[in-house]
Amino acid sequence: MVAIRPFRPEDRERICQITVDSFEGVSIDRNIERHFGPVAGKDWRQRKAHDVAQDTEIYPEGCFVAEEDGKVVGYITTRIDRFTRIGRIPNLAVDPEYRGRGIGSALIEHALAHLRAVGMAMAKIETLEQNARGQALYPRFGFREVARQIHYVMPLQEERADSE
Repeated sequence: MVAIRPFRPEDRERICQITVDSFEGVSIDRNIERHFGPVAGKDWRQRKAHDVAQDTEIYPEGCFVAEEDGKVVGYITTRIDRFTRIGRIPNLAVDPEYRGRGIGSALIEHALAHLRAVGMAMAKIETLEQNARGQALYPRFGFREVARQIHYVMPLQEERADSE
C-alpha cells in the first residue's frame, strides 16, 4: 500500500535518484546538454537533482513523498506565491518500476489539497512537449493548456578545460 507523507530531509538523496531515473527524456536540462554538453562541468543529472533539492530547501512543507513498505517511490514538490495566489508544481516523479499504479495521481491530488489548504486560487504545472505521459495526466485533474513556450539557450562564456 502506498502512503503519501510530508518530505523529510533524509528523503532528499532518494528523490534525487528518482529524478535522475525519471527525467532522462523529459528534462530541459537534458535538452540543453544535447546541444551544448555539460554546463559549468555539471551534467544534466546533477543540475536536475540540484533543482529538486532546492525545491525541498525553499518550501519543504510543500514537498511530499509516496512511500511503499518504507521505500520512497515517488515525490512531488510545490511552491506558493501569496501575492498572486498561484501555486506551482515544479517537480513530480515516480520511480519507473512503480509507474502505472496511480502513484503520480495520488501525489497530484495531495499537492492540490495542500495548495488549496494554504489559500492558493490556482495551480500551475508545466511540462515539455516530449512528456506525453504528463500531457495525458494533467488534464485529468482539470489542468488546461493555456500557452506553449519555446526555450532559447546560449552559452555566455567558453568552457575551459581547466575550469573544473
